[in-house]
Amino acid sequence: MTETLDLSGQIALVTGASRGIGYFLAKGLAAAGAHVIAVARTVGGLEELDDEIKALGGSATLVPLDLTDMVGIDRLGGAIHERWGKLDILVANASILGVVSPIGHVEAKVFEKVMTVNVISTWRLIRSVDPLLRAAEAGRAMVMSSGAAHSARAFMAPYAASKAAVEALVRSWAHETQNLPLRVNAVDPGPTRTAMRAQAMPGEDPNTLPHPSEVAAKILPLASRSVTETGAIFHVRENRFLHYQMPR
Repeated sequence: MTETLDLSGQIALVTGASRGIGYFLAKGLAAAGAHVIAVARTVGGLEELDDEIKALGGSATLVPLDLTDMVGIDRLGGAIHERWGKLDILVANASILGVVSPIGHVEAKVFEKVMTVNVISTWRLIRSVDPLLRAAEAGRAMVMSSGAAHSARAFMAPYAASKAAVEALVRSWAHETQNLPLRVNAVDPGPTRTAMRAQAMPGEDPNTLPHPSEVAAKILPLASRSVTETGAIFHVRENRFLHYQMPR
């Protein structure tokens, strides 16, 4: 994955594109030549992203969308089909932490929202764009996970459970499509200087963590057609894939 990334003529969809890792992934994809469909709730952040992409000579379509709007996610897939007929790259990046709390103190509405945003909307998005990725010459899907899915750190049960579920979705999807050109992988970005990390670790010095732009730069090569891995998780800090055992 060391060649210069050329995504000319490709269509890329990035959720959570208004800030953090998603913002810099969207910028990087556009800089490599992809037309970026940028999805986020925050209109101001999307407009700032659009300005940055235009300054790079790239192009973007802005989609203000709350991912709890399941019908809106369905409409997004339909709109991409009508305009482009395919999707080359999916970056399912948007998620929420919820709350840092003992599991017995987590309110039902908080747990349900974490699962809705992190798991159900991810499944809904996959369902919406799966035919579009299959229609591409070599579709690439990257779904953001977290080390929390495996460490199951204390006081982060809703988030950890949601990311474990996301990884299961990715692995199952990859198994279904392993004989196609489509490659589907999860990504563990590791500790990153983001607002979510600050919420999870309030006493941590953010200057000890890599900037989202650094992390995004290491994830971008996964959009390349040279990537052969599927059904794996890419660890950014280690710059390598962890492969799961395929089902018998």
